[in-house]
Amino acid sequence: MNEATTQTIARNSLYESDFLLWTQDTIAKLKARDFDHLDLENLLEEIEALGNSYRDELESRLETLIEHCLKRLCVDMPQEFNGWERTIREQRRRLKRRLQKTPSLKTVWDESLLEAFEFALETVRDDYPKYQFPDTWQFGRDIDTLLNTNFWE
Repeated sequence: MNEATTQTIARNSLYESDFLLWTQDTIAKLKARDFDHLDLENLLEEIEALGNSYRDELESRLETLIEHCLKRLCVDMPQEFNGWERTIREQRRRLKRRLQKTPSLKTVWDESLLEAFEFALETVRDDYPKYQFPDTWQFGRDIDTLLNTNFWE
């Protein structure tokens, strides 16, 4: 076994056995510009996963937002309106915050919205089979409309 193979096994072992220690070791090596000893494979994987987690958060929050908008619009249960509206406000706040911190998410908004609508529609139809829900989103799909319009007023 050569030295490079031994170092790779050691890096992977640390990555798999103690992730926090691996991150601290990676940060120390980056700060020291010790690029030759970086666990580049796992570092790239983690950076990619971080980016994907922001997109996943966008889609999840959009799904929850749309689900509660659909319930508020189509389910005649006035005793639930306040709770649904609170959830709508919370998801909107969190979506605005995420978009401020990660503006490039706006480039995947349309695609994420379509996917979120499909999942939200499936959920509300399963949860409320006696009610009718539209097959397509009936309102504006742009960020401003979805994050600022009370569709039920």
